[in-house]
Amino acid sequence: MSWRSPVAPKLALATGVAALVAVAPGWSNSTWASASTPHARYHTVHKPKHGPLSGTWSGSYSGAYSGSFTLTWQQSGQNLSGTIKVSGLGDLPTSINGSVQGASIRFGTVGSRSITYTGSVSGKSDDSMSGTWNMKADGQSLGGGSWHASRSS
Repeated sequence: MSWRSPVAPKLALATGVAALVAVAPGWSNSTWASASTPHARYHTVHKPKHGPLSGTWSGSYSGAYSGSFTLTWQQSGQNLSGTIKVSGLGDLPTSINGSVQGASIRFGTVGSRSITYTGSVSGKSDDSMSGTWNMKADGQSLGGGSWHASRSS
């Protein structure tokens, strides 16, 4: 037969509460507890370096060819996918895929003419990007140049 003292459960509960208070002293801070947005402190400290690039972007390119383009894409982690409409190619939507790592961005099209874009994301809210582009057809370079884009929505 096992004998247990009725004090043991109360002692265990008191020890657990004391440990919780010792581990989380900020929970008793009235300033933190009364904040209108309790998660604001977390998001300020842990804000990702680059926010989602999902949405619509308007840009222009120059060099061997010049014109404008519109990107519409979704970002999932470091991956980008969506469509691009390039003025010099009849503004027809073409599938596009890419990636973003830190401030570096890379994306491109695949088809009879592949266009690759490399560059960087910048701005207060990651609302602009720029870099260089290169177009190839049948494995041969058709030219390249520079590009820049801004978030339009």
